[in-house]
Amino acid sequence: MRWSSKISSQYPVPSSQRKVGHWVLSTGYWVLLATVTLLSAAPSADEKHISVYSPVATYTLPVLDRAGREYVGLLELLEPLGRVSSESDGRRWRLRYNAIEAEFSAGKTRAKIRGRDFDFMAPFLVENSRGLVPLNSLGELLPRFLGTPVNFREGARRLFVGAVGIQIGFQLDASDPPRLALNFSGPVNPTISTEPGKLRMVFKRDPVVSPGSQIISFANQVITLASYSESNGDAELDVAATEPLMASFTNDRRTIVVSAVPQTPATPSGAPPQNPAQAANIASGTHRVLAVVDPAHGGDERGAALTDTLAEKDVTLGFSRLLRHELEIRGFAVALLRDSDTSLTLDQRAAAANVARAGIYISLHAVSQGSGARVYTALLPVEGTSNGVFHAWNAAQAPVLPVSKIVSAAIVAEMQKREFPVRASSASLRPLNNVLMPAVAVELAPGADGVADLTSASYQQRAASAIADAVVSVRDRLGVQP
Repeated sequence: MRWSSKISSQYPVPSSQRKVGHWVLSTGYWVLLATVTLLSAAPSADEKHISVYSPVATYTLPVLDRAGREYVGLLELLEPLGRVSSESDGRRWRLRYNAIEAEFSAGKTRAKIRGRDFDFMAPFLVENSRGLVPLNSLGELLPRFLGTPVNFREGARRLFVGAVGIQIGFQLDASDPPRLALNFSGPVNPTISTEPGKLRMVFKRDPVVSPGSQIISFANQVITLASYSESNGDAELDVAATEPLMASFTNDRRTIVVSAVPQTPATPSGAPPQNPAQAANIASGTHRVLAVVDPAHGGDERGAALTDTLAEKDVTLGFSRLLRHELEIRGFAVALLRDSDTSLTLDQRAAAANVARAGIYISLHAVSQGSGARVYTALLPVEGTSNGVFHAWNAAQAPVLPVSKIVSAAIVAEMQKREFPVRASSASLRPLNNVLMPAVAVELAPGADGVADLTSASYQQRAASAIADAVVSVRDRLGVQP
């Protein structure tokens, strides 16, 4: 497999994702983003909608205002859950769901379902052969069709069919910095953003339910409380803190770990720094740069099959831990986007780095063909012009791409010193083009001993040391936009 085809085939930029209006804010604490795979179906923030969660489908539908009441289309509501058809002769509207037949009359509050009367709390409506039912009747109406309990939270417009709710548990590790583990009973995929003093998680597609109390307080000076709310089909969990926060996923997206962004450690008066690299960093008065290291793949996404038993995801995880150590002893704060075998989407990876306001993003890959390494920077798609501090999501890298190329050249130079065959290249790949800080992807290939080198601690260590030395050499350029 050729170098250029391997990563670009895994991180393509589909044309469906090149949407005008998908922007990311490049300064301050705010990150504005949307999960691209849901963008086309997601309602606007101002549009009323209802979210339906069931064992067979999760979806949202628009809510219509009629005569001061809220309505939803009944055919559209049942269609994802079974076989359904309808017909209308003007005033009468008939529906068949699986083997269940129902008849409704426009402007009337009484219907027949399975031959039995059912009374709505507001008149049934027919518009352009479309049957509309009042929202406040769904809790009693749907069990007549589905034959299973339904929990409808009318105020939040969230409807649960059967026992599909995802529970939340909280576990605070009062370490330094403190870590709050949010444990979910099922995988979740929230949109995550930050503002001063708060990390916000919005669950648009996950049936997350209240943890019991709307506010959970923690006896901690940094992470102080978590609050739960739900409205307009969405659930939201906010974590309040006195310092900037970042989030990472573990345990197959069943756990989100919230922690303070690493800060410069205080050095007692007269006490020597921990190592020479930190001494130089403190003496120069520069801030402690946060490096986000991203082991590619994970969970169900195994990456390249390096041998019959060795998956790329396992090599990148071990490689990332060595790189973290090398960067830390040189005075960097380091965050791994995954420290276990868990799945992350490309948007989640980019969002985590952006939310953390990192100084550099390094994605790690591995391949069984070729030798040495290749260092990639983003080749950006045409996304149109920026709008002030807002940049198109797939071209968020644009302002710092020159610095990314400087980092790439430095890594190439350091690897050459260690006799690694190495080349620099650009590719249209994600998530490099979605991050706001200098970003590179390093793909490790075998050395003289073949594929066995990919799991060799000494081989990985040599590569990690070269990358770390290169990043140190351009430290003063990191986090600075041209």
